[in-house]
Amino acid sequence: MASSHPCRPAAARTGLVVTLVLVAVAFALPPLLGWDVKAREEDPQSAVPPLHGMWEPKLFGPGTLPALVIAVLAWRYAADLAARLPWRRLLLASYVVGLGWLLALAFVDGPAGIDRVLGNGFEYLQTAREVDDVPAMLDEFIERIPESRPDNWKVHVAGHPPAALLFFVGLVRLGLGGSFVAGVVVTMIAASTAVAVLVALRALGVEDHARRAAPFLVLTPAAVFMAVSADAMFAAVAAWGLAALAMAATRPRRGPLIAWSVAAGLLLGLCVMLSYGLPLLGFLALGVLAAARSWLPLPVAAAAALMVVLAFAVGGFAWWEAYPVLHDRYWEGLAGDRPAAYWIWGNLAALALCAGPLLGAGLWHLAAERRRLDGVERVVLLLVGGAALAILVADLSQMSKGEAERIWLPFVPWLTLSLTLLSDGWRRWGLALQLATALLVQHLFYTTW
Repeated sequence: MASSHPCRPAAARTGLVVTLVLVAVAFALPPLLGWDVKAREEDPQSAVPPLHGMWEPKLFGPGTLPALVIAVLAWRYAADLAARLPWRRLLLASYVVGLGWLLALAFVDGPAGIDRVLGNGFEYLQTAREVDDVPAMLDEFIERIPESRPDNWKVHVAGHPPAALLFFVGLVRLGLGGSFVAGVVVTMIAASTAVAVLVALRALGVEDHARRAAPFLVLTPAAVFMAVSADAMFAAVAAWGLAALAMAATRPRRGPLIAWSVAAGLLLGLCVMLSYGLPLLGFLALGVLAAARSWLPLPVAAAAALMVVLAFAVGGFAWWEAYPVLHDRYWEGLAGDRPAAYWIWGNLAALALCAGPLLGAGLWHLAAERRRLDGVERVVLLLVGGAALAILVADLSQMSKGEAERIWLPFVPWLTLSLTLLSDGWRRWGLALQLATALLVQHLFYTTW
């Protein structure tokens, strides 16, 4: 399972140091220089940019001991088990351990770690409980986006296409609309993200890299922000859509190819209806097809995705009409006051905290080795490159100023694949760094996702 060529320690070290400095500077400069970067409108004095959270250290909570046990056992055994377990058992173990990691970190704050976010009035659930006529909701959705409307949608509802709200409407109608229960459901969906990425990698013929990636995908620091976050649910849908696309691109027979292409298109089309930023998944989708060296699924998947978008338009919500309205509300609100001079790079510091600082080592090493990669490793390069390009475009658009630790969740797992090209020693001690990052962030801050 060793890399086909040695890891360049200098490149990895440089990436790690640059990442740690970026995070330290992002935390230090606003208070040192008196910058008000508008991280939190409701409580600016307690804000801790680049995170949308607050400084709230705690030594111990109900989830601390389980999280520590998972971290210690994972550091000792995860890599070996990922290399040896039969494939289906690896997928099952990845889901179970990932769910345990998510819940343990959330329960550091007790039951509030599960129910406080979705119970917030700015989130979807409160609005979902009030929706009794879905066609009417879709028909009036765009006109209720502007903040000038007396009956305007709450922040998160207004900031996303209606499929996000419809998901929670569905939970309410299934009797799962309590804040705690809905939080558990979202967390259970989020935990499947790592499994989907592993499935995609195996379909693309890089099972060895999937096994190397498994500990980092399952035990990611992003787990701090994934539990109960709607964006983590978006990440799961995106990951399964890309996995279906990988399956389609590697099927030799027409029937399975078409079936998987339709599934991929429907899931990725749904992503467009979940978040205005997720059309950027197109870069990753192209990376998947390039890695598979097959473009046959593209027309079928694109048509299926378009059908999802058009179905919402027939129902009363046209994405292309809604986005300009949302753009105006965004720039008229708090985000319009957030200084780009900080957030253009502050967002990347939030990414480093979300994905873990080892990401810098992986990306720097990948960039240094890009001309020396073999055919298998170029699959990793294409997937990581697609995710990196999506984040770069989103960041430069300035439609993601602040709150980025949740916004980056759909792209973090694919960036994490860069870690598979590090040496065995870097991955072993790097996993410890990733686990420690998750524990520190969870215990030092009040995170709002």
